[in-house]
Parts: sequence; structure tokens; C-alpha cells
Amino acid sequence: MRKWLITTTSLLFLLPSVSVAQGLINIESASSSVGEVADRFEAVLKKKGLKLFMRVNHAEGAKGVNLELAPTELMIFGNPKVGTPLMQCNRTAGIDLPQKALIWKDDNGQVWITYNDPQDLAKRHGITKACAETIAKVGNVLSGVANAAAKGLEK
Repeated sequence: MRKWLITTTSLLFLLPSVSVAQGLINIESASSSVGEVADRFEAVLKKKGLKLFMRVNHAEGAKGVNLELAPTELMIFGNPKVGTPLMQCNRTAGIDLPQKALIWKDDNGQVWITYNDPQDLAKRHGITKACAETIAKVGNVLSGVANAAAKGLEK
């Protein structure tokens, strides 16, 4: 038991900081550039066969109305082969699709990737056990893309 605990604890130090709050998953990036992380995120999406529908630069939008906002980009992406079955389970899931990831810099200069926890979306839309496999697949893909972009690995 002690060996397992030491091994598990040691592995946690190899992973980027991850937190879950209010249905969101936050992953700490190794990079201090939102644009660089967003570019990597986009590259990983492409390699995984996901479609980037839109990339929204909120900081640029703020500048357009003479306001300031720390670097913040929203990635809107998905795959109809995965999203459609979720909407077949419960059509209201469509309000949360396509998937979104927010890449942003906090007040301390740390860059984060934030996305909706698929398990929280499943609860929100009453997605049943019949679609649990799809929810798990979405979670694995989101985690893989976000972690690869955060670490600078374009898997």
C-alpha cells in the first residue's frame, strides 16, 4: 500500500496542474504565451481529426471597444461523429456543443486551458448510461488534446 501511494504521488508531479471546479477542468500550461498554446491546441485538434470551427480572440475584441483584457482565446471545435450521438441521447446537449476550450492568462502570468467537464455535461443533460461510453470518449479526447497543448506535445 505504501509503495502504491509513493508511486501515485510521484506520478502527480509529472502531470501539469489540473483542477476541477464548477464543472470546469483547468490545466496549467508550461508556456507563458496564450497564442502559442492556442496554436498548439489547434495543431493537436487537426492531428486528431477534429474540426476547429472558430478561434475567438477575446483580448482583441476588448481592444476594439477600448477595453483591456489579458490574453484570452476561445477555441470552438468538435466532431459530428461524437457530438451527434450525445444529442441523440438528449437533444439539449446541443447547447453545449460543439466543444469549447478557453486558453487564458491569469493575473500572475500563468496560462491555463479550461474546458467543460464531460461528466458535468452528462449530469446537466441527463445523459444516461447508454451514452456513458461516448461521454468517456469525449473526456479522453479533451484531456489528451488539452494536456498535449499544455505540455507542448503535439500528439
